[in-house]
Amino acid sequence: MSALTVVILILYFVVDNFVVQRRAWLPECTPVYIQYFVKFFIIGITVLVVAVPEGLPLAVTISLAYSVKKMMKDNNLVRHLDACETMGNATAICSDKTGTLTMNRMTVVQAYVGNTHYRQIPSPDVFPPKVLDLIVNGISINSAYTSKILPPEKEGGLPRQVGNKTECALLGFVTDLKQDYQAVRNEIPEETLFKVYTFNSVRKSMSTVIRKPEGGFRMFSKGASEIMLRKCNRILDKEGETIPFKSEDRDDMVRNVIEPMASEGLRTICIAYRDFDDTEPMWDNENEILTELTCIMVVGIEDPVRPEVPDAIRKCKRAGITVRMVTGDNVNTARAIATKCGILTPGDNLLCLEGKEFNRLIRNEKGAVEQEKLDKVWPKLRVLARSSPTDKHTLVKGIIDSTVGEQRQVVAVTGDGTNDGPALKKADVGFAMGIAGTDVAKEASDIILTDDNFTSIVKAVMWGRNVYDSISKFLQFQLTVNVVAVIVAFTGACITQDSPLKAVQMLWVNLIMDTFASLALATEPPTDSLLRRHPYGRNKPLISRTMMKNILGHAVYQLTVVFVLVFAGEQLFDIDSGRKAPLHAPPSQHYTIVFNTFVLMQLFNEINCRKIHGEKNVFAGIYHNAIFCSVVLGTFFCQIVIVEFGGKPFSCTSLTLEQWLWCLFIGIGELLWGQVISAIPTESLKFLKEVGHGADEEEITKDAEGMEEIDLAEMELRRGQILWFRGLHRIQTQRSQSLVTGFLDQVSLLVIASSHKIKVVRVLHNFHKPRNELSIHQFMTQPEYNADNESPQTFQDDQEGDPESAPKVGD
Repeated sequence: MSALTVVILILYFVVDNFVVQRRAWLPECTPVYIQYFVKFFIIGITVLVVAVPEGLPLAVTISLAYSVKKMMKDNNLVRHLDACETMGNATAICSDKTGTLTMNRMTVVQAYVGNTHYRQIPSPDVFPPKVLDLIVNGISINSAYTSKILPPEKEGGLPRQVGNKTECALLGFVTDLKQDYQAVRNEIPEETLFKVYTFNSVRKSMSTVIRKPEGGFRMFSKGASEIMLRKCNRILDKEGETIPFKSEDRDDMVRNVIEPMASEGLRTICIAYRDFDDTEPMWDNENEILTELTCIMVVGIEDPVRPEVPDAIRKCKRAGITVRMVTGDNVNTARAIATKCGILTPGDNLLCLEGKEFNRLIRNEKGAVEQEKLDKVWPKLRVLARSSPTDKHTLVKGIIDSTVGEQRQVVAVTGDGTNDGPALKKADVGFAMGIAGTDVAKEASDIILTDDNFTSIVKAVMWGRNVYDSISKFLQFQLTVNVVAVIVAFTGACITQDSPLKAVQMLWVNLIMDTFASLALATEPPTDSLLRRHPYGRNKPLISRTMMKNILGHAVYQLTVVFVLVFAGEQLFDIDSGRKAPLHAPPSQHYTIVFNTFVLMQLFNEINCRKIHGEKNVFAGIYHNAIFCSVVLGTFFCQIVIVEFGGKPFSCTSLTLEQWLWCLFIGIGELLWGQVISAIPTESLKFLKEVGHGADEEEITKDAEGMEEIDLAEMELRRGQILWFRGLHRIQTQRSQSLVTGFLDQVSLLVIASSHKIKVVRVLHNFHKPRNELSIHQFMTQPEYNADNESPQTFQDDQEGDPESAPKVGD
C-alpha cells in the first residue's frame, strides 16, 4: 500500500508537470523536484506506519501485566502470563475438595464405639479404661508426630491445626476426651517405633507397629472405613471385649452407620489394631499383615464447606463452566459435599462415580483407556470419588482430547500433592494450592492460589475474560483508526498530491492508537457481567461480527466527515483552502480543522470501544478506571497544545473558539453515531464476516500427516505458528493490494494466531511455554492398570483425601 501510494504520487506529479503542462526539466529546478519526491516518500512511509497494527503486542503485554498485578490482590499468583488469558476461555474445572471447596479444618463430630453411635462427642466416662486407652494410643501413635494441636494465636480463637488436617481432627478428638496425646508420644518417641506402613492411595490406610512391654507386637491401623472394615474380623463391644465381626455385621454397620455419616458429608475413618503375640510375622508381606484386625471405633469427620463456595459455583454455572469434584473421599461423602456446594442438584441426571467404577467404564479388557468410552462418561460426570492421581490425570487428558460437542474443552485443574503434578501439567491451566501445596505441584502449575480458595479461581476466570475483551476493545479501536487513516492518506494523496494528515500528525495519531489506547483499553477492570456469558472456546474469532459492524460503521462516519472537510471545509468555515498548497506553504486553518476533527473523533470513539458486545451504555463503569480517564483527558489536553502551539513542526495553526466548538461537536457525534450503530441488529448484516477463524480439524490433521503422534493441542500449536509466520510474510509482500482487502487480510492472519492461543507473548518467547521440567518425573500416557486391584496403580503416595499424614520415618 505504501509503495503503491509513492508510485501513484510520483506518476501523478510527472504526468501533470511534464506531460499535461508540458514543462521542461530544468537543472536549476532539480532540488525542488527532489524535495517533492522526498515528500512523496515520507507520505508513503507514513501510510506504512499507520497501516500496520503493530500496537497489538503492546496491548497484549500491558493487558496481561496489568491483570497479573491485580490478580495478586485476588490471591492468584500467576506463573505463566498466557495462563491468564487461557483461563478466560475455561469450560471445565476439575477441583479438589479438601481445602479448596471446604475450609480444610476438620473436626470429629460423630463416633461409633462399642456398638453405640454417638451423634455428639461423648464424655470419656462412658468408655471402659481399656477402650479409652486403645483409642488414645491408636490415634496418638499412628499419626505423624509433626501433626499437632497448638493453642490459638489470638485469645478466643480456635486451636491451630499443624500438619495433616485429618490427623489433627483425630488428635482434637483425643483432646476432647480430656486426654493428652503428647504424653503418649513422649512415652513412645518416634525413633522407637518398630515399623511404619505409610499411607498410600491404593490401600487408603496407614499402620504403625510398636513393641509391647510384655513381649510381642501391636499394630495400630487407620484408614477409609469401608476398606478397613473388610480387613476386620473382630470388633470391641461395650465392655471393651472383642467379639466376632462377620460380613453380615459389616454390611449392617455400613448401612446403619457409615452411609448415614457419609450422607451428612462426613468423612468416615476406622481405627483398628492387631496383636502379634505368638511369632514374629514377615513384616514385608504387607497384605498378610493388614488382615484379621480388631475394629476399635469409626469416627465421622466434618470439613465444612466454605461459605462463599456455593455462590462461586453458581457463578461458574451461569458462565458456562462445568465444575467437577475429584476427591479421595467416600462416594457418599463426596456426593453430600457436592450437593452442599451446588455441583450436584436434586433431579439432575448426572454421574457420581468411584474411581474403580470409573476405570471399569472407560478401559477395555487390556486395561487401556479408550477415548470413545471416556466420551460417554465425562459429559455427565460431576463427582469422582475414591480417585487416585492416575484417575485424575486420565479424566483431565480425556476431556482435553475429546472432540465431542461443538467445541473442544479448555480445562483447569486444582491440585496440592506431588502426584497432582501430571494432571496440573496436562491441564490447560493448572492451579496449585499456595498453603497446602507441595513444591512439585507449584512448579507444575500455571497459577498458585495463595489462599487455597475456590472463589479465587472464579476471579481468575473474570480476569482471563477481561484480558480477552481488552484485546478485542483495543483491536476494534485500532482497526477503525487504521482503516480511516490509511484511506484518507492514500485517497487524499492521490487526488491532491498531498496527504490531508501530515507525517508528524500521522505519527501523533499512531501514538494515540497504539500506546495511549493500549493503556486506556487494556486496563479496564473486570465486572460481573463477564460471568453472564459462556466461554468463547478455542476457535472463537478475536474480531466478532459485532466488532466488524462497529469498525465499518464508525469508519463510514469518520471518512464521510473527513472527506467533506477536505473538499468542502473551506466553504463551510469560510476560510482559505489548504488543498494543493505550495511545497513550503505555512500551515492552513483548513487542514488544521481536518486534523483536529479527526483526532477528536478518535478520542470519542475510544469511549465507544469500551463496549464490544453491542451494549448501549458506553459510559458504564468509566469512573472506575482512572487510567482510561487520565489517558483521554491527557490526550485531549495535548491536542489543544499541539493545535494552538504546535506551529509548523505539527503543520497546525491556531483555531478560533467557534472552530473548536464545531470540531468538538463533530467528535461528540461519534457517541451519537455509536448509538445508531448499536441499534442495528448484527444478524441483519449478513455480509459481515468474523475475522480470524481458526483452522478446522481437517486442516490440522492434514498438516500433521507424516508427523509422530502428538496431542491435538500440539497440532493446533504448530498450525498456529505456521499461520503466524505466513501472516508476517504477507504483511511484507502484499502492500500493493487494494486498501481494505489487503489490510483486513493482514489483520486476519494476525488474529488467527491469537484464536489458536498463540498469544503475542508466546511469540516473544519463541512459542515456548516455560515450565520447570526437572521436578516432575516422566509420566506414562497410558498408566499401567490392573483390574484386580482395589484401585489403579499410582505414581506416588497421594495426599488428597488421605486419612493420615505424609510418610513417617520409622523403619
